[in-house]
Amino acid sequence: MSQITSLFATRLYRARLDGFDPKVSPQELEASCWSIAEDDEAGQQWCEDNGYPGYTSYASLTDLPWRFPAFADLVEALDRHVAAFIEELDWDLGDKEVQLEDLWINILPPGGMHSNHIHPHSVISGTTYVSMPDGASSLKLEDPRLSRMMAAPPRRKDAREDLKTFYYAKPQVGDVLLWESWLRHEVMLNQADEERVSVSFNYKWE
Repeated sequence: MSQITSLFATRLYRARLDGFDPKVSPQELEASCWSIAEDDEAGQQWCEDNGYPGYTSYASLTDLPWRFPAFADLVEALDRHVAAFIEELDWDLGDKEVQLEDLWINILPPGGMHSNHIHPHSVISGTTYVSMPDGASSLKLEDPRLSRMMAAPPRRKDAREDLKTFYYAKPQVGDVLLWESWLRHEVMLNQADEERVSVSFNYKWE
């Protein structure tokens, strides 16, 4: 008899943001995102200068939890989810800890997308979803071994989920997704008629 073992697992954590206290109001969080985007002239200018679709606070604001109570509650909730994910990953943190490094707003317009990338200076990255109209883009995750597959044939269309080269996560409003920061990912083309709003974040180990 043969035996096949799955090795070197890649974990994707998915949960409801309100699964832990404090409860985060989706309405308050969305209102805060739009209010910040409208007032953040530096962020608007950065997006225009860099050809960034829509709006992001990534390059302009580093103190969202201090500015808005909804973001302070959000960070408390995210800390609980990240702690749960760390347990799943069986990490030995030693005398250091995993803590929030940065947190930013994304407002992606119809037709906008974010090309594939990683977050090389962090250990856990993720996103929580604030507004996902019909047709809003998925999160595409890439098998980290892709560049080493060389002459391997492609997977069948009906391949098992854990064997596929790409995984498309279709989150709902109120979901939080976490993954290790080395995992390459991208936001697919937003085919909705309205903006897709999310809040992304990185956690560091130090």
